[in-house]
Amino acid sequence: MWNARPKALAAALGLAALIAAAGASAAAEPTAAGLWQKTSDGKPVIWVLFVDHDGVYEGIMARLFPRPGDDPNPICAKCTDDRKNAPSLGLSFIRGMKRNGLKYEDGTILDPRDGKVYHAVMSVSEDGQTLTVRGYIVFQWAGMNEDWQRLPDGDIAQLDPAIVARYLPAQVPPAPPAPTRSVAKPKNNSR
Repeated sequence: MWNARPKALAAALGLAALIAAAGASAAAEPTAAGLWQKTSDGKPVIWVLFVDHDGVYEGIMARLFPRPGDDPNPICAKCTDDRKNAPSLGLSFIRGMKRNGLKYEDGTILDPRDGKVYHAVMSVSEDGQTLTVRGYIVFQWAGMNEDWQRLPDGDIAQLDPAIVARYLPAQVPPAPPAPTRSVAKPKNNSR
């Protein structure tokens, strides 16, 4: 009789540990939140900052790497929505991505070169280091994939402070205290 209780207790503890491990595994699943780099021919093209708005993700053009001859401060001149004539740097160009595990659905992606908005889906690799972005017009199978690489969180320090303040306000360091001015006391020259 005493042997049955320890076995039942051990089984219950084992089951509880398995459930806890499954929960921790799901909680530790990587997300799209963070900084990503798109490259072409081994050179950076753009850094994209993804922020999570309660399970809906937004991608911002966080750093641009213009090629020689490109406008160093491009704007979205051909956009037709709220992004019309907005600077590309800091532009929200991926919107409405709803998370479903490692996949993101029901989003849109803007091509700022022509102002066209496409349907989009994304997925994060199991190791959290690759983000596959797919834009398409009608059918997902007719779209095009791009693989972006995750950048270290420390690279956020290289972003324009205005972008960090707007999209990651919790990461903005507090302003240093204002210097105090001391008032010089007149010297007593009397003997």
